[in-house]
Amino acid sequence: MGQQCDVCGRKPATGNQVTIRGKAKYLGGVGTKVTGISRRTFRPNLQSVHVTTGNGTNLTARVCTRCIRSGAVKKRVRAVPFRLPKAVAKAT
Repeated sequence: MGQQCDVCGRKPATGNQVTIRGKAKYLGGVGTKVTGISRRTFRPNLQSVHVTTGNGTNLTARVCTRCIRSGAVKKRVRAVPFRLPKAVAKAT
């Protein structure tokens, strides 16, 4: 699967690119005019991410940034975070 999110299934969508010129009326102009309309593709922002699955295995998945930010995927922990020794932590 090409441009598709492995979690939510987002894929490219088509739409219009509208080119506008002129100054808006509320800014003192005579109004904006549409000078051109052409087709374009809206592509999802896919990132390759190391993901930890439910059974604890790690794999690489192409995930959209919306799923990453919402917490729909759990990113792989590369190393255990640094912790101070207990003796040093009590002295502080």
